[in-house]
Amino acid sequence: MSAHSVAIAHSSERSSASSSSAANMPGSRAGSCEVPALQPPHLGLRLEAMASERSAIVKNADMSEDVQQDAVDTAVQAMEKFSIEREIAAFIKKEFDRKYSPTWHCVVGRNFGSYVTHETKHFIYFYLGQVAILLFKSG
Repeated sequence: MSAHSVAIAHSSERSSASSSSAANMPGSRAGSCEVPALQPPHLGLRLEAMASERSAIVKNADMSEDVQQDAVDTAVQAMEKFSIEREIAAFIKKEFDRKYSPTWHCVVGRNFGSYVTHETKHFIYFYLGQVAILLFKSG
């Protein structure tokens, strides 16, 4: 199993990310590379946000497009059902644990920083409206 480390700073004013990923050198398990500062939410990849007026903008992802879409759809369901960010995050995490096996972690909010290590092909960071959602599998 391969892992990547990603740092994200999110606020309503600016966002940036740096990432470490597996190097292509024999015997090396990880390398590092800088990811350019994230663009404002309106410049990222757009995914359909089912049954919602909210626009989903994927800022950084290491997962298949089908699972990315499922993350957005699950987040929309959570935001329609709950208004407290902790409850939204818990709903998304539990759904992904159930659908894609444990252990998923989810952070939801308008202003947060993070530095996480995730399994390869199990990471997404996106906006749904003005709310940022970080979802990744580790452990």
